Amino acid sequence: MRIALSADLKKIGALEVIPTPENFQDGIAVLKKAVLKAVSGKKIKAICGGVAGPLDKNKEKLVNAPNLRKWINGPLKKELEKVFDAPVYLENDANLAGLGEAVFGAGKNKDIVVYMTISTGVGGTRIVGGKIDKNVMGFEPGHQIIPCCNENGKIMSLENCVSGVAFKKRYQKEPYEILDKEIWDKTAESLAYGLNNTIVHWSPDIIVLGGSMMKKIGISIPRAVFYLKNINKIFLKIPPIKKAVLKDSGGIYGAMALLRGINKT
Repeated sequence: MRIALSADLKKIGALEVIPTPENFQDGIAVLKKAVLKAVSGKKIKAICGGVAGPLDKNKEKLVNAPNLRKWINGPLKKELEKVFDAPVYLENDANLAGLGEAVFGAGKNKDIVVYMTISTGVGGTRIVGGKIDKNVMGFEPGHQIIPCCNENGKIMSLENCVSGVAFKKRYQKEPYEILDKEIWDKTAESLAYGLNNTIVHWSPDIIVLGGSMMKKIGISIPRAVFYLKNINKIFLKIPPIKKAVLKDSGGIYGAMALLRGINKT
């Protein structure tokens, strides 16, 4: 978990990183301690947080979270509002990271921004006019099916092809330990299929890619673009594809942008 304060919704204060507990109630206790320490007795006006998974329709609790199973259906919004006596706004973590990149980062000054994070899993979002696009159940581009097969010939999702968890399962190594260029090139091709689907469905001005799988030892954006140009047959040109610039702070900046928008309404 990453925690930061903003006094004016223009700048981010000191960032604190703390481990995420497996249990919901332990998580609430850890957040309470860390946030109250950070504010040092000052009144909290509002809280915005990103969570790793889809939320319910009212954005009050996680309904699915492969890495936080003991948080599922926990009354997160209700508990946080009770603890901090302030309004709480919850969003999917990829939505907030995408909003951060659209407003402050690599997608700044672009109207339609697609953000995809290729990390432990694969997530993403569509930002339009500096706001998270309307949706019913959230965005899950990592779960699109692409022409990528496992050793048994089973067609897989983008996440099962290019994510960190998929790599560790397939190669029994951490992704950063894999130096075989052929493996990374094949992964860039798999990503290109996902990018093509995203472009033809969402028609963005720009795509921003973030996450641990996009680091120096990782998926090459130029190689993904090379394959994408051969895959895409409908549009005359593809949108720019850039690397995220806010890194691990994207969600923090996105939370600030979301609260800024709420203050204007």
